[in-house]
Amino acid sequence: MSYTTADPGPPALRLASTGTLTYGLSVGEVLGVSTLNGARLIAGRAGLERIVQRLNVMEVPDILSWVKPNELLLTTGYPLRNTPQSLDNLVADLDERGLAALAIKLGRYLESLPAEMIAQADRRGFPLILLPNDVGFDDILNQVLTDILNRQAAVLARTEEVHRALVQIVLCGGGLQEVVDEVATLLDVAVVVLDGEQRVLAGAGPDEHVQAMRAFDAGRHTACGRGGCGITGAHGTSDHLVVPVVAGGFDHGRIIAFSPGGTLRGTDLGILERAATVAALVVTKQQAVAAVESKYRADFLRDILAGRAGEDDRVVAHCDGFGWDLDRPMMVVVAELDGRPRGGAPGAEPEGRAARDARRRAAGASMGTAVGAAMGAGAEPDGGARGVRGAEERSAQERLAAAWTMAVRRHDKGAAVASFAHEVVAVIGADGDDPAELSTGPVQAMVKEASSVFAEHLPVRRTFSTGISRTVTSPAELPEAYEQAVKAVRVGRQLHGAGARAHFDQLGVYRLLSLVSDPEELHAFVRETLGDLAADDEPELVDLRRTLQVLLETNLNVAETARRLHFHYNTLRYRIGKLERMLGAFTEDAHLRLNLTLALHVLRMRGI
Repeated sequence: MSYTTADPGPPALRLASTGTLTYGLSVGEVLGVSTLNGARLIAGRAGLERIVQRLNVMEVPDILSWVKPNELLLTTGYPLRNTPQSLDNLVADLDERGLAALAIKLGRYLESLPAEMIAQADRRGFPLILLPNDVGFDDILNQVLTDILNRQAAVLARTEEVHRALVQIVLCGGGLQEVVDEVATLLDVAVVVLDGEQRVLAGAGPDEHVQAMRAFDAGRHTACGRGGCGITGAHGTSDHLVVPVVAGGFDHGRIIAFSPGGTLRGTDLGILERAATVAALVVTKQQAVAAVESKYRADFLRDILAGRAGEDDRVVAHCDGFGWDLDRPMMVVVAELDGRPRGGAPGAEPEGRAARDARRRAAGASMGTAVGAAMGAGAEPDGGARGVRGAEERSAQERLAAAWTMAVRRHDKGAAVASFAHEVVAVIGADGDDPAELSTGPVQAMVKEASSVFAEHLPVRRTFSTGISRTVTSPAELPEAYEQAVKAVRVGRQLHGAGARAHFDQLGVYRLLSLVSDPEELHAFVRETLGDLAADDEPELVDLRRTLQVLLETNLNVAETARRLHFHYNTLRYRIGKLERMLGAFTEDAHLRLNLTLALHVLRMRGI
């Protein structure tokens, strides 16, 4: 028959020697109860710190099927009177099942315990207790269980009192620092709250103790890997306790208590767990407020970039309340994830793709395969794929916003930064910035740091492109600067591929083309200048357009063009003749060559 307290719902009452947190009385404390005054420890002294949570009486020889961890097993030896040889392995079997100790009466059914049993108990640190003959098992059961329950009730009462005090702090407007101060006072130890990156959110105690507590949590991450080894659960030793701060399924960090003298007790864990719950409440409240503030700031920055935020003086004063300095020379920086289709007809490909297809065909690749690849590049995924992709895009966009915010704040305290639907926009100081110094200036430092932070925890590699505007000197000029940055990021990606970084003034002829306000005017110019070559639906015409492009790039050098395209010289001469019949005598007309070159540049900007 087994006697036990209720299953443990409250926090632990004692730190076991292994660092595992549990509740109950130690074997040493059990030996100190009045009913066991005459009891004697005959082996296993090293196990006196084992925890007793339950008591059980051995009535059958096959007791192993009925025991539970942390039990104190009582016996008269009656079940083993006919099989004393079983005693040799009993200690090992009980120890492997996590029992706390074995208490036995000798004299009536067993005269003595085998020497091997005692030696084995000493080796394993498994306490063997010799009970006096005049003590009844019911007295032991009653007193020990009463002590466990009283200890549990006292701890619960104290923990509940602490919880009310901590909640009252939050209700009165207190934050993490006030919560930490209260816990440090109650436990008389150093306490700190860390976020997931080991940054101190609030702390109470000497600086050296705070640094030591950061090492406790960082060391656990290093040893186990982030999220491993049960990192989400409480753990610790007698000199420190670590409890996760969790809310809504999200891990917000750790609250840690540290006592260099090793005075922390298991009862302190309950207080720290309540403090973690209150800290999670404070953190989620702060995050909710921050989310509202972030949306408000983003909306106002959007109004500024749209030119509807009001007069410059009002904008500057309003932004000053956000910590943004817009009363200085500024530039707009736009960061946009790569790999997301924008604008243009679905499936539209840049000229670079057509060129690759042409080269494949020239090398003997299957025309059907090349055309299929070109046609399929913009195919829409099915609904399920769109849903998954949408979630991935949102997650990547959030990471990009966090990375850019961190990088911008580090390099420019007065910068304005916000995340829009598909891009992150920053308005930064432009003192001394020059497009020629783009690779070494502050923007480069921001891009490098944001890239590092952005890629740190992504499951798959993603890149982003960056566009930088010209310098402006007033908020009224920011809408134009924003348009310049948007054009720079998209033209830069088109010209240089994913991960491009481009300044508006470095776009050359593309800068002029991007300033044309009516896209239809550009499309009409392309159709009028290139005629049938403007279309993508005929592979032969795409080949001819590629030939024209390389001819113009080589300044009509037939030999160099033939080498680049892997054509025979006579084949190229035939193609030139065909192009001139379609477009005019461009080999003799410099103005026509200029028009053709511009039309091809416009085509390269498709989808921007």
